[in-house]
Order: sequence, then C-alpha cells, then structure tokens
Amino acid sequence: AELRINGRAIARVQIRLDGRYEFLNLDVSQLVLTDTLVEMAIYAYPLARQPLEIRPILLGKRRGYGKVPMLPHHLPMTVLGAALLWFGWFGFNAGSALEAGGVAAIAFVNTFLATAASVLAWSLLEWIGKGKPSLLGGASGAVAGLVAITPAAGFVEPWAATLLGMISGAACYGAVLMKYRLGYDDSLDAFGIHGVGGILGAILTGVFASQSLGGTGGIDPANFNMGKQVMVQFLSVGITLLWSGVAAFLAYKVADLLVGLRVSEEAEREGLDISSHGETAYSR
Repeated sequence: AELRINGRAIARVQIRLDGRYEFLNLDVSQLVLTDTLVEMAIYAYPLARQPLEIRPILLGKRRGYGKVPMLPHHLPMTVLGAALLWFGWFGFNAGSALEAGGVAAIAFVNTFLATAASVLAWSLLEWIGKGKPSLLGGASGAVAGLVAITPAAGFVEPWAATLLGMISGAACYGAVLMKYRLGYDDSLDAFGIHGVGGILGAILTGVFASQSLGGTGGIDPANFNMGKQVMVQFLSVGITLLWSGVAAFLAYKVADLLVGLRVSEEAEREGLDISSHGETAYSR
C-alpha cells in the first residue's frame, strides 16, 4: 500500500498479518506535522491539572516522533468526544451555581459563546496558516474555549465571554505550534490547550469581571478593583503552577521508581493495546 498526503505518495506501507504496519522509503520532507488528538476529559481545575507539563519532559519523545506520520486515530470519535464534552460542560459551569437562577443562566450562555468563538478563532488561524481549516482543529478550539471560560463564566458579560474565547483559541493555537519549535512531544496538547487556556482564563477573569466592563465584580463587588484582582489572579496562577508542578514531579519520580514510566521499545512499537492489554481496537 502507499501513504499519500495531498495526492503525493510519501511512503510505501507494509501491513502484516498481525495488523501491525511499517513505513518503507519514507520521504520526511513531504510531511506537514498537524495537531494531535486533544485530551477529552473534564478537569475541575484545568490549570492545576497541567502545571508546567513536565510529563513530556520526563517521559521523552515517542519513538519515531517527527520522523513517521502520527496522525489522529479516529476523527469522528474525536468530534463526538468534543461534542459530548461541550454538552457536559454546560452542567459543569452552569451547575456550579447550585440553583437554576440568573448566575446559572449567564454561565450557560457564556460557556456556549466562548467555546463557539474559540472554534472560529482556531479555525480561522488554521485556514490562514495551513490553507484550510480542519475538523481536529475545530475540536481543539472548542476545548480551549471551554477551559478558558470556566473561571469567568458566572462573572462576565456575553460579549466579554466571546472575546475571551477568541483570545483563548488564538493563543492555544499558537502554543500548539510552538511545541514543534521547542521540540517536546506533548501528544495530547495538554499544556498548549489546557495549560495556556487555563492561565489566560484565570488572569482575564480579573479584567472582564470588572463592573466597568459590565461584569459582576466577583464575590465582593463593593471592594472590587481590576488592577488588584488581576494581581491576585497572577499570584494564584503562579502558586498553582509551582505547587502542582512540584507535586507532579515527585509523583512521576515515585512511579518511575516503583513501576517505571515507559514500556520497552519493543512494546511501544508493537502498541500498548497488544503489549499491555492483549487486544486490539478492531478485528481484521
């Protein structure tokens, strides 16, 4: 079989009877690296979940990263997961009000607007940069918007939520591209989307929650000051990054001592479905 990208044959593919395959005569110069699968999970505190993204640094790159195509496994499943995540996030943000009132209503609306704006921003930049928008990019933009609006959902005006979503989509798109320049392998773009989106959302909440911009002024409107609140947000972000970064580093080190962080090269090339679980996703 042949592997073709944009109509160009860049490699021959040898498929074995056990379902494994390998690329022969791969022409790396014809490859254009694209975004990888986004991490489809809800985190109560996305920023704390992805602090300094030390996981790729400690684990190192996947074997063959940057040399062989590592394309998304199943785009329809990715989009389905993003859709379910978007739907569930309404309950996450609006449900945090613990009642069906005005705060829940504005959080619901803001969650939708910010996410939609982030999808549009990501897709537009991808269209400009790569010549066409992608379904995977749209799903990634949705997650970026959901993460960014979470701390601000109940405190800002709909226009501010839309702007926040656009900023997050653009910033997270840029952060994912920087991954290739910096040379680290974040297969789920956890830091580029969850980390950057969480940082932006946390800091800009201090801006858009201001009464002068139509916000509610947070939980203490009478004493709200934009400059002071932004500094509080910066400090909170810094403490969260430091705390979760150190805790994650220690946890990885303990896991490395007990069971190790990576499987063998043979097991990785065979695939963890087979080497760790003794099964494959599809029957042939």
